Amino acid sequence: MTELSARRPARAPTHPGELMREIIKEHVRLSVTEAARRMGVSRQALHAVLRGRSAVSADMALRFAQLTGGRPELFLHMQEKCDLWMARLRLGVRLSKIAPVTSKRAA
Repeated sequence: MTELSARRPARAPTHPGELMREIIKEHVRLSVTEAARRMGVSRQALHAVLRGRSAVSADMALRFAQLTGGRPELFLHMQEKCDLWMARLRLGVRLSKIAPVTSKRAA
């Protein structure tokens, strides 16, 4: 991993729920209640994701992609970036104190 990729970006990545909220509102033009009903999830669960209060699971990403014709991988990749950002914040300086293991080459 390069030093650049190991550093924290200047701002938090966009939570996938923000994009999902925009897609529901602007593109498919459904209410959260109707979108949740069609997806087979509770309105509360979908609302929590759309507000960035809950993570996007593989299950939710698949259901949302099926509803909108999108790709679930996009939402999962966005979630992964958010998860890594938050983990780096939580670990802070403790992470930099972990010494990498160097491989020993056979002589």
